[in-house]
Amino acid sequence: MKHKLLPLSETMHYILLALREPLHGYAVMQKIEKISNSTVILAAGTLYGAIENLNKHGWIEPVGESGRRKVYMITAEGSAILKMEQNRLLHILSLYEGSESNEEI
Repeated sequence: MKHKLLPLSETMHYILLALREPLHGYAVMQKIEKISNSTVILAAGTLYGAIENLNKHGWIEPVGESGRRKVYMITAEGSAILKMEQNRLLHILSLYEGSESNEEI
């Protein structure tokens, strides 16, 4: 599948992973910080721009509101994209493990 958002950026990966449960934007930022062991801290502008793109492409969708905050969740198409990217990355990792020379990279 050829798509202008593929391969996914690190930011897009983390957002899609976080949105496997319904969350509003600020909760997405907190979840990403937690699941990345504080190595990824998204600025609000980066997050909301990415959310807009993912929503426009049908990979996430609004599923409700919490006060003034929109709550989003990954769609079936978004889950399929995430699985496809997981397989792509696993293939790349297998190339490291399959190195005959076993030299460090």
